[in-house]
Amino acid sequence: MVSLSTRQNEILTQAQTNGRVSVEELAARFDVSPQTIRKDLNDLCEARLLMRVHGGAMLASGVENLGYQARRLVAADQKRAIGAAAAALIPDKSSLFITIGTTTEEVARCLTHRSGLLVITNNLTVAAMLYPSTGIDVIVAGGAVRRADGAVIGDTTVDLIRQFKVDLAVIGCSAIDDDGALLDFDYREVRVSQEIMTNARKVILVADQLKLERSAPVRIGHIGQIDTFVTDRLLSGPLRARCEAEGVTVIETDSEGEE
Repeated sequence: MVSLSTRQNEILTQAQTNGRVSVEELAARFDVSPQTIRKDLNDLCEARLLMRVHGGAMLASGVENLGYQARRLVAADQKRAIGAAAAALIPDKSSLFITIGTTTEEVARCLTHRSGLLVITNNLTVAAMLYPSTGIDVIVAGGAVRRADGAVIGDTTVDLIRQFKVDLAVIGCSAIDDDGALLDFDYREVRVSQEIMTNARKVILVADQLKLERSAPVRIGHIGQIDTFVTDRLLSGPLRARCEAEGVTVIETDSEGEE
């Protein structure tokens, strides 16, 4: 068990809430020198609780994803804004897939009062959110339920997805590389996402900017397979250029991200 100081525990809590922390902001908050904060961050990184990024640190990632409840806390305000912007792209009387993910759940939350929707999902949280709505028909993909987050995954799930051809797919991912690679952690979940992308006429990717600072080992696909990318801010020049080259529409919900 790693022994953390009170300040380090508070830094970790802030990182869990916001997704990342900056040396400058932490130094001002705790009234200590930037060097002191850098040492705290280095200790947290050595404990594999955080990972260093330019100007600060963020929640650690690599071959294993964060816990589901922790993911819900990361960039929560940004995810709500992304969810509302993506939901505005979905017309009434349309059919859609919604994949597993805390950001895709925010899209679903904004659809509860819509009408004439057919939603096929492998996300039990999304299903529970939408099935009471009289204007929405919900189909849950069958298969094994992942206890960690209520994701339905596996061969049975893929087989059901193949039976549909829908208007839209709303997908998330755990990481995005500058070259446009969309990445995740569980290959079984990735197979479902890939089938969903194949069987939708248009694909909407929802992901906050922190996904560009994380890594994950399994390839879902490429940004060129996406029609619309909804994010809070797209700060990566190479990825923005890739979106432009591939004809991907980028919607940024944070006006400070606009150029």
